[in-house]
Amino acid sequence: MTNLLISKPFRFFIFIVVLIVLLTSIVTMRESNARSPLHMTMAPEFTHTKHDEWINTAPLTLASLRGKVVLIEFWTYGCWNCYRSFPWLNDLEAKYLQQSVIVIGVHTPEFEHEKRRDNVIAKVKEFKLQHPVMLDNDFSYWRAMKNRYWPSYYLVDKQGRIRGTYVGETHADSRQARAIEQQIQVLLKEES
Repeated sequence: MTNLLISKPFRFFIFIVVLIVLLTSIVTMRESNARSPLHMTMAPEFTHTKHDEWINTAPLTLASLRGKVVLIEFWTYGCWNCYRSFPWLNDLEAKYLQQSVIVIGVHTPEFEHEKRRDNVIAKVKEFKLQHPVMLDNDFSYWRAMKNRYWPSYYLVDKQGRIRGTYVGETHADSRQARAIEQQIQVLLKEES
C-alpha cells in the first residue's frame, strides 16, 4: 500500500501558498472594486430626515448634494479602526474644503449604548469631526448601501452614482488613502 500521507513541511508549504494566494486575491479585489462598473449604481437616498438624527448640520439629502463629490463613511464610536482613521479623514476634509467635496459620516452603532445621541456628539467633539454625521441607529442606511464593515467608505460622483468602495482603517499616505484621493481627483474633473 502506498503511503498517501504528505509530510508536515510540505503541508506547511501548501498552507503558505494558499494563504498568499488568498491575501493577494483580497488586495486585488479591493483595488479593482473601486473601479468596478458594478459600482455605477445610484447611491440610495439618506434614510434619516429628522433634525435630531443629524449632527453638525440640518438633515441632508443626496439629491441636494448633486454636483459635489461625496465621501460617505460608515463608523461607530466603539470601533478603534474608525478612531485611527479620523486623522486622515479630517486632513482629507480640510484639503478639499474649497472644492466640491463633502464628507458625510454615517454613525451605525454596533452596540446598544452607542445609540445614544449625546455619546455620539461627545465622540464627534473629541475627534474634531466637522463634517455632517447621520445617526443610523436602525441600520436602514447600512442596509440600503449593503454595507458590512466599520469603517467603510463610498465615493459618490456628482450625479449621485457610487463610484468606489473601500473598507478598513485608513491612514495618510497609505495605499488606500492614495487610491481614494486619486479617485476623488478623477471625479472632480468630471462634468456635473
